[in-house]
Amino acid sequence: MTDNRYDIIIIGTGAGGGTLAYHLAPSGKRILILERGDYVPREKANWDPQVVNVDAHYNTKESWLDKDGKELHPHTNYYVGGNTKFYGAALFRLRKEDFGELRHHGGISPAWPISYDDLEPYYTQAENLYQVHGNRGEDPTEPPANSPYPWPAVSHEPRIQQLSDDFARSGLKPFHVPVGVMLDEKNPQKSRCIRCNTCDGFSCLVGAKSDAQVVCVDEAIKYPNVTLLTNSLVKRLETDSSGREIKGVLVERNGSLETYSADLVVVSCGAINSAALLLRSADDKHPRGLANSSDVVGRHYMGHTNSVMMAISKCPNPTIFQKTLGVNDFYFGSKDFEYPMGHISFVGKLDAITLKAGAPALAPNFTLELMAKHSLDFWLTSEDLPDPNNRVTIDRDGKIVLTYTPNNLEAHERLQAKLKQAMKQTNCSIHGHECHQGLFARNLYVGQKIPLAGVAHQNGTIRFGNDPKTSVLDANCKAHDLDNLYVVDGSFFPSSAAVNPALTIMANALRVGDHLLDRLGATSARQSRNQELVSTAD
Repeated sequence: MTDNRYDIIIIGTGAGGGTLAYHLAPSGKRILILERGDYVPREKANWDPQVVNVDAHYNTKESWLDKDGKELHPHTNYYVGGNTKFYGAALFRLRKEDFGELRHHGGISPAWPISYDDLEPYYTQAENLYQVHGNRGEDPTEPPANSPYPWPAVSHEPRIQQLSDDFARSGLKPFHVPVGVMLDEKNPQKSRCIRCNTCDGFSCLVGAKSDAQVVCVDEAIKYPNVTLLTNSLVKRLETDSSGREIKGVLVERNGSLETYSADLVVVSCGAINSAALLLRSADDKHPRGLANSSDVVGRHYMGHTNSVMMAISKCPNPTIFQKTLGVNDFYFGSKDFEYPMGHISFVGKLDAITLKAGAPALAPNFTLELMAKHSLDFWLTSEDLPDPNNRVTIDRDGKIVLTYTPNNLEAHERLQAKLKQAMKQTNCSIHGHECHQGLFARNLYVGQKIPLAGVAHQNGTIRFGNDPKTSVLDANCKAHDLDNLYVVDGSFFPSSAAVNPALTIMANALRVGDHLLDRLGATSARQSRNQELVSTAD
């Protein structure tokens, strides 16, 4: 074994770990970033729907278990940049109300130990860092912001604009979805983003999606004090004799075991793998798992209730970049249902090849090719509630076991009904109200035995809070039980809200980063980086 000492070790390079590494890099502190995978190979197959969506070529081949011991094949990946390499880049702030206690049809969504106002300046910094395109003031539920988006919203293509106009005429308040893509519509020849149809779910071949690798990790490792080790699987975290401090990070790399140590250790492996790592690190001082005196580690797993709904129209939908339109009118309820329902937006435009992997029942006289040409492909998200029995555990061999029973389903069914009603009110200039043939649920399983969204939006397994008896982390995301352990991925969420968690993870990583810089006495680096992040795009 080798022993290497650093000031900070960051485990994971996704939205949390990657953002934190970027933020800490100017401090001059010795930083080690450990990533279990490698870079996504830059190859033509990055944009091949057969390879990506049907063959699941870039997915991990690792298998997990369900509560009955049956194998699960998660739709997740282990690459530099984490799941942001394949995300749809929808970068929403949580609503201000999401930080407080909310009553749902299925139960209570608990309050956070910090407020929206605490996170607001970091949301602004994250939006600047990840080059978010959007328009303030359109979304009726959006929280207050102290500055505009750094880039204008990505424009609707004609078919989506037509739908947006239809929704507006029916009384809804459609808005442009905030997305992190490096698109300059005023200068298309110079724009890094080419506005293609292989963004959502694909790795960007031209590096124009604002993912954690391109935006953060690649920039962080330009500093001489930052080291990235790929293909480095962290097996366990080892504590000193007091049990209050991590003294070693045991890594499997190139077929051998290596030990690294640091003053501060930050875990950011994703809510499922981070919980599993802490559970695998059980020792005499932490018999139920590291930092788990509360028995909360792994519990309260959430991943949203999501569905993809296809509206088949008589008119074709030639849209290329479809993920620009959202509707939040039902986020907090409606006149006929007082409880929150959730969020409506779009997925990337579906094609016939992808539909083969999870096709709904065919509309009359529609082939898969025709369906793909005529479909409007909606993404619906409702909040699932924290349940201590929805949890990540490990079996005797250290294999991940995921136990999850969906809840708060009435809200999602109501949201689907609201979309169906809205589609009935659209008015085509050719076919009138009869243009849409109906909504069809696309199978989310796509060769896996767990829903895609159940892993893509994973959060909640190492929740933060003020009470060590009911939470694992304090308000700064430091473990209650240890003096030098932090967690900055989606694990810290006490509730899941009903929008993509990525921007909140990024913003929180910047917030925790400021705390760490203060703890390390690197105040000047903090001020310099924050000034850089609040500056807007040219």
